[in-house]
Amino acid sequence: MNIEEEIKKCEIFSKQIKQYDPEPFYVNYFFIKYLNTIENIINGIFEEANTDFGLFVTGKITQKKFNDKAKIKQDFDALEFYEWFSNKYEIEHKNPYPNLMNKILQYKKTNEKLPEIKIMIRAIERYKDDIYQEINVDLKNKKIISKEQLEIEIRRQLPVFLEIINKKRNTKDEPKVSKKKITSSAFLTLEDGQNIEIMYLCQIYTPVIRRLIDESREMIKEIKNSKI
Repeated sequence: MNIEEEIKKCEIFSKQIKQYDPEPFYVNYFFIKYLNTIENIINGIFEEANTDFGLFVTGKITQKKFNDKAKIKQDFDALEFYEWFSNKYEIEHKNPYPNLMNKILQYKKTNEKLPEIKIMIRAIERYKDDIYQEINVDLKNKKIISKEQLEIEIRRQLPVFLEIINKKRNTKDEPKVSKKKITSSAFLTLEDGQNIEIMYLCQIYTPVIRRLIDESREMIKEIKNSKI
């Protein structure tokens, strides 16, 4: 596996999600591709580690298979890397958006699908604890029937949305939102009720996985060099 090609795919899929947002069908399609690529990258990190440590794991290499083989061979260098990666992954995913991405990855593994995508309106310039408001648009084969209907529904819900969000903004001395500073985006809602904007999540997460790749490679070098 070529990890560099996989990270390029992440960037491409993220741009395609942005291009089609808030269209549920295409956002869902490219988001699944994005998630699959993230899973490939994690496996790819251990594929590289398998080669560097000479574990000779056969077949498709996964984090679990790497760990199992390292234990069997009692390869303490490989086990050290596995432990480091597990801790590093946990630390990186304690931050809010990476944590949400991890929850989505686990949901997808468990359910073999994603939660239903919803279209919501939001402020273009985001502030912490801003509200989102779902809008109901008729879909055909999970695709928006017409952009005109989408715009009509946004205008219909705009007064209530602006009243609520500006009341919150006013209490926190934040900039007021005007009707020209509202847009629509594709969201999904996890079982705990958290609403997640897919496009923004991918933009935030791609640098995280890039950093994980780079630091994993550096750690492999450090472990190997320490034994010379």
